[in-house]
Amino acid sequence: MTTLEAATEDLGDTPVPDDPAEQVSRPLLPTWVVNVVLIGIVAFGIAVRLYSRSTLWLDEALSVNISKLAVGDIFEALRHDGHPPLYYVMLHYWMEVFGDGDIAVRLLSSVFSVATLPLAWIAGRRVAGLTGARWALVVVALSPYCVRYATETRMYSLVMLLALGGYLLLDDALKRPTWPRLAGIAVVSGLLLLSHYWAIWLLGAVGLLLAWRWWRAPDERPATLRSMLAIAAGGVLFLPWLSSFLYQSSHTGTPWGKPFRPTSALAITLADMSGGLNFFDAHLAATLIVLLCLLALFTARAAGNRLALDLGTVPRVRRELAVATLTFGLGIVIAFLTSATFQSRYAAVIVPLVLVATAAGVAVLPEKPRLLAGALVIGMSLMGIGWTEYFERTQSADVAAQVSAHMRPGDVVVYCPDQLGPGYSREMPDDLVELAYPTLAAPDRVDWVDYADRNAAANPEQIASKVLDRAEGHNIFLVWKGDYQTFGEQCQDLLTALTQDRVAQTVIQVNQDHFYEPAFLTWIQP
Repeated sequence: MTTLEAATEDLGDTPVPDDPAEQVSRPLLPTWVVNVVLIGIVAFGIAVRLYSRSTLWLDEALSVNISKLAVGDIFEALRHDGHPPLYYVMLHYWMEVFGDGDIAVRLLSSVFSVATLPLAWIAGRRVAGLTGARWALVVVALSPYCVRYATETRMYSLVMLLALGGYLLLDDALKRPTWPRLAGIAVVSGLLLLSHYWAIWLLGAVGLLLAWRWWRAPDERPATLRSMLAIAAGGVLFLPWLSSFLYQSSHTGTPWGKPFRPTSALAITLADMSGGLNFFDAHLAATLIVLLCLLALFTARAAGNRLALDLGTVPRVRRELAVATLTFGLGIVIAFLTSATFQSRYAAVIVPLVLVATAAGVAVLPEKPRLLAGALVIGMSLMGIGWTEYFERTQSADVAAQVSAHMRPGDVVVYCPDQLGPGYSREMPDDLVELAYPTLAAPDRVDWVDYADRNAAANPEQIASKVLDRAEGHNIFLVWKGDYQTFGEQCQDLLTALTQDRVAQTVIQVNQDHFYEPAFLTWIQP
């Protein structure tokens, strides 16, 4: 979210044509062909946002299970989960109307993602004219990252919608700070904070850059100051949640992952923007994104087959990339210093800005190179989308099918660790006793409060004894995977303890080549 009439304009920017397409007097493609292709791409982009064949994985199932609660109970449940409440409350009311099936709960994210497309058109037009608008629409419509989170029951497509909307509002307010625009900035800022905590770094980065603008551009100080105050006013919406946020900061955090070096986090984010680390061409596609962003940032003029570069940068996407870079830098450095982990989905607060800059990089090229670069972007994006659909999020459907084939009513299913419980239990047949390791509580949610300390105190042998007592005369199905953070070898030790006096057969092997959240299934017979 953000715009900033470059505070560094005094570095000497070379004028840039509003629309690079206008440099070519005789277009290679007729306008009607361009429009037909664009409509087809947008239609395809919408279609792939509406369905995923993968079942819900951990985070999605947690979202559904928490959102099923009464609204008052949602707030208390989130204190133990570690997220702000806006998306969960929205999903609660969405499910009251549309139900809690996989397709139904994901459609809320799909709606947010589709609503982002017209905003991408507007943003692209502002940075690179009509050509920029077309390519911004193409890049966002075919973004594997956007498609992934359009089909995920999480808040990330909402975050991208709010971030891009806030960016456009702030762009308008810095030119003409009317009260409706300033009020919109305040509301969007507050909603972002209530959607995901990485919005703190986004708003912090915007605030710092606006402060820099206020200092370097005295003539623009009134509009700049009003925009800064509008962003600050958005924090008022977050105040009722502040005590829960402080509790989460002290007791939940991210015990399930390790800290990332900034460079590693950047590489992972760029790869996931291109289809994911498991996508064999992700790094090639990520390189293309970087190159196009650099072209948009440094290209002063384009004519024929020549580009004129300004190493001082040009204003075209300077502000967008400045916000994206500073936001990412603040977030990842502070996470590293505080031993918090990072996931590329957190970058949803800045991904729309990077995609708009990518589109501007295509638009700035002369027509023949632009068509080549655009074809590469479209081709790599389609492969990334294909991989996103092929690489399923969880192995739960396969595991549940095998349990159904061998179970009897009253059999026991144990999920080790408890992080496998929400997603895998959603697919399990009825008439089972389901337990989550190490607490042996119901598997529908994970209590992240003081998680590492609780897991460190767990005794697999004692817990196995309790499971065996519960399962007397019945099968035990152990759904497990070793080496989860804070668990070490506990799940392997639990398996050993459960199988000492029973017959065991592993009927499902972990498949990490096809599933993001795989698991073993071991059938332990009495």
